[in-house]
Amino acid sequence: MGAAPVSTFGDIVTAVLFLAGAASCLLGALGLIRLPDLPARLQAATKPQTLGLLLILIGTTIRVESASAVTLALVVLFQLLTAPVISQIVARSAYRTGTLRRDELVIDELAERMSRDDAGDAAPGGSAGDSGRRSTF
Repeated sequence: MGAAPVSTFGDIVTAVLFLAGAASCLLGALGLIRLPDLPARLQAATKPQTLGLLLILIGTTIRVESASAVTLALVVLFQLLTAPVISQIVARSAYRTGTLRRDELVIDELAERMSRDDAGDAAPGGSAGDSGRRSTF
């Protein structure tokens, strides 16, 4: 079966959503190239890209049958759930490895927690493999 018939109004809405989504993805890609540091690049990699994909998938949902729309809704849901988590993991890894310049951070909420974890490792009876240590992930 082909795509469901859509009115002229639906065609216009779909075209606007596609163009807005493509523009958002383009801005996100430019941000990845132009922004100076990792936190800014992570913002450019997640927020505009997710918004762009969301707009494109909404436009596609208007054009397809209802069974395919459910699949597209699941893609949107998984994108909204996974993009922030992956961004957080990348940022945390960069922080721990020293790739992220800590002196440029305005607020460093992780420094105190990491110093407590390091002090716990240095305490008598504590080791890096201690099962009582909580992970910061």
